[in-house]
Amino acid sequence: MNNPPETESTTTNGVQIRHSRRLPDFLQSVNLKYVKLGYHYLITHLLTLCFVPLIAFVIFQASQLNPNDIHQLWLHLQYNLVSVIICSVFLVFGATVYIVTRPRSVYLVDYACYKPPAKLQVQYQQFMEHSKLTGDFDDSSLEFQRRILERSGLGEETYVPQAMHYIPPRPTMAAAREEAEQVMFGALDILFANTNIKPKDIGVLVVNCSLFNPTPSLSAMIVNKYKLRGNVRTFNLGGMGCSAGVIAVDLAKDMLQIHRNTYAVVVSTENITQNWYFGNKKSMLIPNCLFRVGGSAVLLSNKSKDRRRAKYKLVHVVRTHKGADDKAFKCVYQEQDDAGKTGVSLSKDLMAIAGGALKTNITTLGPLVLPISEQLLFFSTLVAKKLFNAKLKPYIPDFKLAFDHFCIHAGGRAVIDELEKNLQLLPIHVEASRMTLHRFGNTSSSSIWYELAYTEAKGRVRRGNRVWQIAFGSGFKCNSAVWEALRHVKPSTSNPWEDCIDRYPVQIVM
Repeated sequence: MNNPPETESTTTNGVQIRHSRRLPDFLQSVNLKYVKLGYHYLITHLLTLCFVPLIAFVIFQASQLNPNDIHQLWLHLQYNLVSVIICSVFLVFGATVYIVTRPRSVYLVDYACYKPPAKLQVQYQQFMEHSKLTGDFDDSSLEFQRRILERSGLGEETYVPQAMHYIPPRPTMAAAREEAEQVMFGALDILFANTNIKPKDIGVLVVNCSLFNPTPSLSAMIVNKYKLRGNVRTFNLGGMGCSAGVIAVDLAKDMLQIHRNTYAVVVSTENITQNWYFGNKKSMLIPNCLFRVGGSAVLLSNKSKDRRRAKYKLVHVVRTHKGADDKAFKCVYQEQDDAGKTGVSLSKDLMAIAGGALKTNITTLGPLVLPISEQLLFFSTLVAKKLFNAKLKPYIPDFKLAFDHFCIHAGGRAVIDELEKNLQLLPIHVEASRMTLHRFGNTSSSSIWYELAYTEAKGRVRRGNRVWQIAFGSGFKCNSAVWEALRHVKPSTSNPWEDCIDRYPVQIVM
């Protein structure tokens, strides 16, 4: 694969604009406050880390007592009643605090990714022909889209909604609802069939879709379709971009900390039908070329009995929000162009802002996941740089020692390339992201699940392996989820890669 160019030039009204296609070298400048934030997350679990070994030590010592020791202990306690009462109070208090404050384990029982029918596939030539026949794009815009497609990393088998296959397109509300129903219900049908969970067993439902938020909501559509129980707790997340899948998981996790013995379902998707841009502003044409139909449904549980059949355990979720900065807030922005046509505009500063958000998120995540040896090397060089030599190059932690599999949001080829370079990853570590982009395109918040499905289909997930899902989106946000495999994971029935995994990885020529 050829290296991507560092910049891309576009011309608008005779003015040439250079867009950076590279992330800044974000690990070369680290803010100490984010390192401290990571250690703060770690310290919040200090009580659990200390109390569990203490209980284990007490149980071990008690198991070593013989009958004579127990008799002597009993005689001793009879003459020290006050001490016994005080010790009992402390033990009961400590046990109560531990039980109340300890986080409940959250298990990923299974998940499903929607695979659209073959009739919705679109090849480059068909895409360009339809774009031309709509009559909405001038020659410059058509050429721009052609160049973006050629460099995008997308293959010839990605999917666009039915409404976009008509000439002229039919982006109606009814068509958008139909797309949402096909994707969400398609993924949920597979999930319920694979897990044998009845819809009425679901206690929490979280749906995220950034650009399509009808009334009644998407979550209400699911409640109506599957006749979920009346006290189900539903949430509908809109406008949160491609990282909303991790946000939805975090929300479901928090709900499972409150509500005992229940299931949570997270549905992640994006809707393209009413969000296709039919104008000629270059920065708003890129989403047309990258975004494709897709969605996922994830079943989470806090039931201890589900550990035996669950695939993964949720270890960490770290969220970073840069919305306080005006440039970050507006770098992915839905608006109307001068002709009144609505689309999503991508700022020329997008890559730099993404780099800053990634730096913050990774710096915070590091203390939670990196081996102590890596943390010591990183922290010592960072302190030396701050105190003694500002030109000293900081040590870049080896995240390959913390994670076995990487699911980097398949938002575009350039970002995957730069993360591979900055984190010093091997081609196999970004293979799932590249192949997902090639086969399914940018499916927004669900892309990280297509990537995990790819890794499972390849038979690479072993017991104890750690998976890092990292995604970013409008706002600007960067979010990470860390999962630990509870067993050797085999691909579930209806894995979206089951009919083509033998063809991958493919060589992508740029």
